Formats: sequence, structure tokens, C-alpha cells
Amino acid sequence: MRFGILGPLQLWASDGRAIRVPETKVRALLAVLLVHRGAPVPTDRLIDTLWGDDPPANPSGVLRSKVSQLRRVLRQADPDSADPIVFLRPGYQLRTPPEALDADRFGALFARAHGNGDPHGRAALLTQALAFWRGPALADFADEPFAGAEIARLEEQRLTALEEQAEARLELGEHGLLVGELADLVERHPFRERFRAAQMLALYRSGRQGEALDCHRSFRDLLADELGVDPGPDLVALHQAILGQDPGLSLGAPAREPVRPPFTIPAPLTELIGRDEDASRTEGLLGEARLVTLTGPGGVGKTRLACEVATRMAGGFGGGVWMVELASLERSHQRTRRASTLRVAEAVAEALGVRDAPAGPAPVPRPGGTPLVERVCEALSGKEVLLVLDNCEHVVGAAATLSETLLRAVPGLRILATSQEPLGISGERLREVPPLESPPVSAEPSVSCRASAVRLFVARAAATAPGFALDDDNTAAVAAICRRLDGLPLALELAATRVRALGAHELSARLDDRFGLLSSGRRDTPERQRTLLATIDWSWELLTGNEQAVLRRLAVHPDGCTLAAAEEVCAGDGVERADVVDLVARLVDRSLVVVVPGDTPRYRLLESVSVYCVARLREAGEAVTTQGRFDLYYVELAERADSCLRGHAQRQWLRRMDAEAANLRAVLESSLRRDEAQLALRLVCAMSWYWVLRGRLGEGRRALARARALEGAAPDGLRDLAASWWAAVAALSGDDVDTVETVSPRREVSRGPRLDDRYLRRRTRAELLLGSAMPDAPEGEGLVNRSLETSRRVGDRWGLAAALSVRAWDALLRSDFAAVRSEAEHSMDVFRELGDRWGVLQAADALAILAQITGDYERAEHVHREGLRIAEDLELRTEVSYKLSGLGRVALLNGDSNRPTRSTTGPCAWPPTRRTSP
Repeated sequence: MRFGILGPLQLWASDGRAIRVPETKVRALLAVLLVHRGAPVPTDRLIDTLWGDDPPANPSGVLRSKVSQLRRVLRQADPDSADPIVFLRPGYQLRTPPEALDADRFGALFARAHGNGDPHGRAALLTQALAFWRGPALADFADEPFAGAEIARLEEQRLTALEEQAEARLELGEHGLLVGELADLVERHPFRERFRAAQMLALYRSGRQGEALDCHRSFRDLLADELGVDPGPDLVALHQAILGQDPGLSLGAPAREPVRPPFTIPAPLTELIGRDEDASRTEGLLGEARLVTLTGPGGVGKTRLACEVATRMAGGFGGGVWMVELASLERSHQRTRRASTLRVAEAVAEALGVRDAPAGPAPVPRPGGTPLVERVCEALSGKEVLLVLDNCEHVVGAAATLSETLLRAVPGLRILATSQEPLGISGERLREVPPLESPPVSAEPSVSCRASAVRLFVARAAATAPGFALDDDNTAAVAAICRRLDGLPLALELAATRVRALGAHELSARLDDRFGLLSSGRRDTPERQRTLLATIDWSWELLTGNEQAVLRRLAVHPDGCTLAAAEEVCAGDGVERADVVDLVARLVDRSLVVVVPGDTPRYRLLESVSVYCVARLREAGEAVTTQGRFDLYYVELAERADSCLRGHAQRQWLRRMDAEAANLRAVLESSLRRDEAQLALRLVCAMSWYWVLRGRLGEGRRALARARALEGAAPDGLRDLAASWWAAVAALSGDDVDTVETVSPRREVSRGPRLDDRYLRRRTRAELLLGSAMPDAPEGEGLVNRSLETSRRVGDRWGLAAALSVRAWDALLRSDFAAVRSEAEHSMDVFRELGDRWGVLQAADALAILAQITGDYERAEHVHREGLRIAEDLELRTEVSYKLSGLGRVALLNGDSNRPTRSTTGPCAWPPTRRTSP
């Protein structure tokens, strides 16, 4: 399907049919999503855009309804495609290929035309591009605030395209046809000098010299009356040439110097893939701000994107577009951290062709300027210029100082910088260049094919291995390559050169040795980008000693970490704990650490950077001590979670443990490798309750068994506790457990510092769980009753409430309804006091079943729905399935088979085979 915003909003099906988008709000929703070019739009912004100061009573619900309506319309346009509207926190995202939007196709043709030196080809491309326009952009939303900036940007592009088209047609001798067309354009856009210049030249070549001079006179008077300024130097030069009947104005004469402003951006040798949205957004930023910095890790494609943006916008800079490559300062300044402003100014002056010695009088000094900087300012003065400062990271201080000086002195100057860290001066706007999109692990082949990282890899691989293409056999391997290389364009291009020799499958299998594998690139690239190792080395060498220490220590986290974890794991051996926050922030600024936003932000490394830093950690001799700090921190975190998962912070800690799952598994593997039995047993005993709540019984059973099998030293009490948890989790999984052997009489335990206060209640809770899994066995009832007595004796109110909940279920089996009500209500009261919502849910279940048995179906449904709300909020998918089952049972008893009972969070991920309580 295709979308149109160059005119009234329009949707076309894949077969070319126009699809009607009904209802004003749905059309506005589609327009907003298209304007944001595939970026997620927060729900609150969508609500404010669609309804302003008069939102509906339930704005979120109504918004979801409008999204559903839009989805139905999009399915009409392309029934076979995946849903293009997805929810990504904090809002909705419209995913479309770059060629789906007419504005993007217009922009692509416009960019191609701008770089085409043949007037025939240029005119043809511009004619194709302008054919996409069906009227004013977003014509049906012209008065809406959300569309204002996009309309202005597109209209400016359209007018520039019309100007370039007129100039190309003049070169082709179409001046007679242009006279009338340009008169209309000049009337509608009286202040655009390029239209005036084209009109004057068309009139002159048509033998109407007097009218050409009148055209200049009227324009000069208009500027003086309305703006108090004179025409620009190019138009003045054209006027003088017409007065003197300059032979150079004749058709076929060599072009005069001012017609084509300088343009030093290198022409690309390959197609830019997957960056249309980034290019469009950067264009928008550069239209709003005078300094835009593209940031991102080495190899992410900042330079290529900057060249694309500069090429697209070149028509708006009459003074030229200049590329200044600062990486040439690498050899002489890589050890000093900061190059002088003078050396950076020399690079800028060399790119602009500014001489060391002025030809005329010296310019008036400006505060803080050097003679060379003054001459650069003088050369740029009075012009509309775009300066591209490439690779600023190793001279960032000097680049910032020079940029600030130039921007203050030259009002018509705009700077587009690329750097691994911001320049950090007033007025700077940042645009982070992300890696290309890689397909998720579970993606269907059709989804994988559309991912931008896959498209880039396939295009580059096909160039070096003719005939290579995605097929059913290699799609999974290519997707894995893209994921493991983090979607970094440089790494993907290096890997693509190996396809010819290795094929996709072998290449994917050998990525563990990525630095040896990706060790040769194209000869026409800078040396620092010819291998993946050289690219990361370039970034590493720009860091201070403490920055390097923190970065390599962060690499022990397989799935990122919180700031608190970074402080604990990275501090020590020369790095003060108080400095870690600042060092991590600086690494984020340098694009070496990625921030994953959320309630608690997480900090992670790209996989290639992580592999590099693990090697650096070993070289520094810090691997053992850093791994030890990592293991201890996460074991203590799990032990803290074990108690927090039974109170008011239950939801928070469930999510925290979810986020740390990979790190916790890494601790277990580390302790198993080193036969650290005590550490491993502490971890699995602390995590057992989390595994039960999340329904991950198989994972828990395996982990407990592996930890128990270690032969290293560990207190007897800890081993007994692990045995009790293993038996309980195995029983809940449906395994037969020899309870007599597993739950043996308690041995006298040597009371170590970590077992004194908690051992008895922790073992009692494990035994209670085991007893609840054997409701029909005498041993089970005995374990429950013993747990109740022990909990009362040691003052464990959670254990008391859990035991009462189990006894309520046992009373249900005996049809002792009075006991059910008494035990369950007592349990619920205690759980509410403790803030354990899971416990409230368990006690409420027994009361719901009781209400169901006694015929109070309304009460039973109410309790089940409240339980469903709790289970969904805590993301307890096993419990969600029970609540839905209970609601279905009540609907059946009511004879209401049509009543919806489905979950609002979607289907359960792993339906249970039996009830797990408590």
C-alpha cells in the first residue's frame, strides 16, 4: 500500500485502488503517524493532537478505538501484510517501507536530480518528483498545529525543486515556454530570488531585455519597501550582465560562476539503505537549528547520513555546502585529547580555500578570534552556507569552540557535525543515529526481509557474491548475523564481504571470532574503518584511563545494568565509587554505552563493544575481581528480592527481577564453573520464590539441581534449604517426590551470619509450598500444619497467611465451608496488611469458589475479575489463566456462553497444567 500527503491525505491499495479513510479523527490519526515518519508517537501527544482542550471522557480508550478503525482500513489496502501499527512504549508507531510515502519518493528523486550534471536527466527527475504533488501538502490539515512544520518543510522542498527545474529547462532552451510559467510563480512567491533570476534570463533570451530589466527594478523596489534590503549579489550580477548584453547569457554559453554554488560533498558510491527517516528528521532539525550534531557509535553511519542530508538540502544554501574532514588530525592529536582551535580552523580554512594571508585589509577583530578564524568568518560573511564538520570526537573541544565563534559571527551559517559525543554548546540540537533495525529472534521470514539491517547486508553481499539473495534456507542465518552485529552498518558491510567465501551459515557460526573474521575491508575507506577492531580501537583510545576501566568492567553484564549495579561492580582498583555515575554519563555521551529508557534506566553495550571490552578486561588482569564483584552484587540483589517479593513492592521487584534475568543466569553459570557451591546455593534459594511466581518451574528445578550437585564447601543449612525448594518446585511441576527422603528431620545447623535470622522461616516457607502441592497426601497436610505452627512461633506473618490460604483450599476439598471462609478471610486480611497482592489473590480464589458453590455467582464473578486485574498488573500469566478459567466457569453456570472473559493483555504465554498454591 501507499500513502499520500503531497495534497489531501490519500491511501492507495497495493493494486492501485484508492482506499477511503473514513471519519475525521481516524484521518487525523493517520496523518500524525505519517508526519512522524515511523517514530513512536506518545499516546498523550496523540490525544492532545486529536482532541485538544476537549478530550472525550475516556481518551485512552477512544484512542485505542480509533487505532483499531485505522488498522481495519489498512488491512483493506493490503490484507496480506503484517499489521503496520504497533504499540511501542510510550505510544503508537506506523511502520512502512520508505517507498510507501509520496513525500519520501519525492525527496529521493529530488536528491538524485540535485546531483545529476546532465540538464536533460535533471529536468526529467525533477518533473517526476513534482508529479507526486496533487495540491498543497496535507491540504486537509493545513490549520492543524501538528502539520505546520511538516507542511513548511515540504513546501520549501517543492519550491526549491521548481527553481532547479526552471534552471534546468533554461539550459535546455525552453525559455519561451518558461516566461508565462515563471510569471505565475513570481506572483505567488514574490520574494524568491531564484524565480526572479530565472524569469529575467527567460525574458532576456526571448528578446525582451526591457521587461527583464523591469523585472529586476520591481523586485529591488519590493525588497526596499517591504524588507529594507537589496537584491543578492547573484541577482545584481545577472542584472549587470543583461545591461551589458554579456555573451555568456546566450543559450549554450558556459555557465557563469555564481549559478552553481560550491558543493564539496563526495558523491556516494552505494545506495543509502534504511536511513530515509533519519535523513528527513535531520533535515527538519537543520531547518530549525543552526547547529545539529549527529551522534552515535563508530561505524553506525553518521558520515554517510550527513552527506545524504547535505546533498538533499544543498539547494537552500546559495553560498555553498562544504565538507570538512577532521579525522586527518588523528595522527598528530590522538594522544592529546584536545586539539587546538587553530588546527581545526586550519582544516576548515583549507576546505573553504581561505588563504593564510589576506589579500586586502585585515578584517575587524572579533572577541576571542585568531587571524585565521577572522579570515574564515570574513569568507563566509553574508552567505547562506552549510558546513559539514565530520569526525569531531577526537577534537571535540576545539570543534565546539570554533563552531560557536563561527555561528556567532556568520548569521547565514549552519553546521552539521558528526561526532561520537555532543559538542556541548548553546543552540546545539542532537540527533542520535541508531543502528539499523534488526529482526527480532522470533520474527517470521517476511518480517526479517523487511528489516533495514537485513536489506543492507543482502545488498552489500550481492555486490561481492553475485547471485546471493535471501531464501528460505539462509534468512534465519542472515537475521542472526544482523542481530549479533547490532545492526551496525560498518560491521554488516565488513561481514557481507565474507559471504562469497563462507556463505551466510558459516559466517553466522564464526561470529564469536568477529574481530579476526571482520579483519579486512575496502581499500577506499579510511584506515580506522577497514576492520571492526580498528573502529572500536579508535573510540577506545579517546577515553581516559578511568573511562576505559569503567567501560571494560561494564562488559561483565550480559544484558546491561542499572546505575546502582554499575557503581557496585565498576568501583575499586583506582576508580572511586562516587565517580562512576559521571564516568558512565561520559561514556553515554561518547556513544559507547547505550541507555535503555524505562522507570529505571539501564545501560548496555553493543555486542561488538562488549566482546572487545571483555578482552580488554582480561588484558588488564581485572577479570576475576570484576566477576567476583558482579556475582556478589547480584546474589545479594536476589536475596533482597526474596523478601521484597512478599510485600508492598512486589510488582516493582517482579519487574526488576525480570530485567535482571540474564545477569542472574550469568551469576549461576559463573558460580557453577568455579564450583562456588555456597554462592550458587544462596542464589538459587533466593530466586526460588520468583521462579514460582513467574511460572518458570522447569528453570527453577534445573538450577536447584545443578547447584545442589556442586561439591564445594557450603553450610548444611543452606543445602537443606535448597533440597526443600527443589522438592517443592519439582512437586509443583508434577514430578513424583519422595517426601520422606527429601524433607528429612532438620539437622542441627551451624548458624552462620546469613542463616541465623532467616533460615528457619525460609525452610518453613519451602516446606509449606511442598505441602500445598500434595493436597491428597498425609505428608502434605502434615507439612502445612507444621508450617503454620512454626510461622506462629517465629512471628512470620507471611508464612501464617500462606498456610491459612492452603488450609482454606484443603477445607474446600472436605466441604467444610465455615472453615473455608474463616481461614481465607483471615489469610486475606494478613496479606493485605503486608501488601502482598499475590497472597490476596490466593485467598480470594478460595472465597470465589465458595461463592460459586453456594450459588452467589455475582460475588464469584466480581472476585474473579478483581483477581484477573491483580494478575494482569503483576504480569502473572499462570494466574491470569486461572482467573479466565474461573470467569468462564461462572458464565457457564449462568448459562451465558457469549459473555467475553478474555484477558486485556492477550493470551497467556505458558498455560499451567495444575493449580499452584500458594
